[in-house]
Amino acid sequence: MNHPVIIAGGGPVGLLLAFDLGRAGVPSVVLEERAEHHSNEHVGTFHSRLVDVFTERGLMDELGEQPKWPALHFGMVWLDLSKLESEYNLLVSQTQIERTLQEQASKAGADVRRGHRVTGYSQDESGVNVQVNGPDGEYELRGEYLVGADGRDSLVRELAGIGVTRKGKSWYGILGDFASYDGEFEAGVRKGGVFGALPEGTGRWRLQTVEFDRDAPDESVPPTSAELMENIKRVTGEDKHVGDPLWIRRYVGTTQLAERYREGRVFLVGEAAHHYVPTASHGLNTGLNDAVNLAWKLTAAMQGWAPEGLLDSYHTERHLAGFRACQAAQAQMALIHPLDKVEALREVFEELVKVDEVNSKLATWSTDIEYPVRAEGDLPIVGHRVPHVALKTADGETSTGEALSAGRGVLFDLSQGAELGDLAGWQGRVDVVRAQPTEDLNAPALLVRPDGWVVWAGDDAESLSTALHTWFGEPSAN
Repeated sequence: MNHPVIIAGGGPVGLLLAFDLGRAGVPSVVLEERAEHHSNEHVGTFHSRLVDVFTERGLMDELGEQPKWPALHFGMVWLDLSKLESEYNLLVSQTQIERTLQEQASKAGADVRRGHRVTGYSQDESGVNVQVNGPDGEYELRGEYLVGADGRDSLVRELAGIGVTRKGKSWYGILGDFASYDGEFEAGVRKGGVFGALPEGTGRWRLQTVEFDRDAPDESVPPTSAELMENIKRVTGEDKHVGDPLWIRRYVGTTQLAERYREGRVFLVGEAAHHYVPTASHGLNTGLNDAVNLAWKLTAAMQGWAPEGLLDSYHTERHLAGFRACQAAQAQMALIHPLDKVEALREVFEELVKVDEVNSKLATWSTDIEYPVRAEGDLPIVGHRVPHVALKTADGETSTGEALSAGRGVLFDLSQGAELGDLAGWQGRVDVVRAQPTEDLNAPALLVRPDGWVVWAGDDAESLSTALHTWFGEPSAN
């Protein structure tokens, strides 16, 4: 099998998966129907957990300095980011994300094929046969695993027989960038839906409308500035005049969540697994974290050390994340529409978000996920992503983020002498970093998976051994 992992879809999620696999030495082929990258500058928002992920991989350096968007909302009720310790939003264009990830994935060994579309597949006990339509015609690939990163209307999901649960209001939105605009900054709820006019700091303006339970034009009809002006009129009751867009796009849908993220040797990531109204760019963050979670587990399977149940844990953990993201999106729509029925609710909500704990919880609802890995008596940090904190070692200063940059698990030993047992059998899968204690971690030792999640904390050698076996398999012979 020349391509152990075949990835259907070459957007940011599929490309990050390919990069993570490649840097671990696992070959993959990415099949993307679009011959070219997105030509527009649609901007996505990186939240702090995702910035940590990209920093650990050296990808933030490749993206370069990015502007920070100082605001975040929940149902167009604005949150106070200044009260959060590390939450921030960086604005990164879809085109830049894709180009950077494709370049780095290719350097790591991924075979990225643009203009190639998956048309079908079959799977057996040992692998997957994938049919592809490329520029030179039809061909077939054989791989061990297939990952559907092929979006809302995923063919991979459909052929796997994986159903989706659809809930709540549908949405119809349109947004675009314009060289000029004769209005002022605005982002809020109107009687007909949501309207935003956002200056981008370069003289350009981003205009956006979102309506609920309204039919949209057929997706084959290109969106225009005239359509946007009609939508603005319906939403606000006001006439707004704009010229030709620098780019413009329409987005429609209904909240949907795949019933399962795995079917045998087939997995779903990104919008193939979950799709919801794009509030505050949580969709991008959720999808990219799907890729991070799945990559190291597929790596373990390909390298022959995956313990029983490891691949199944992908669904357990990321379906929970997808559910929470869909739940948050539906809650936000309930706060927005119909406005005449939710005005009192919004007034109460605006008071509640002034409470710091509420403000923090809503800001991190979809990004700070607790995986169900903590047992009774475990320290609170177990099940959460390890924060990026500075560490002092015998060799100098480092950080948790730097320690995770190798793409392996890490045991952070801050105990200054606890007997944690023989770790030699997991060499190559788990690195050991011994450092001075720090209140920022508040644990004598922590076992962290390659995706950054803490799965054990304490100073007991027996429970550490159990965690190592659970997540990193049987130790190799010394």
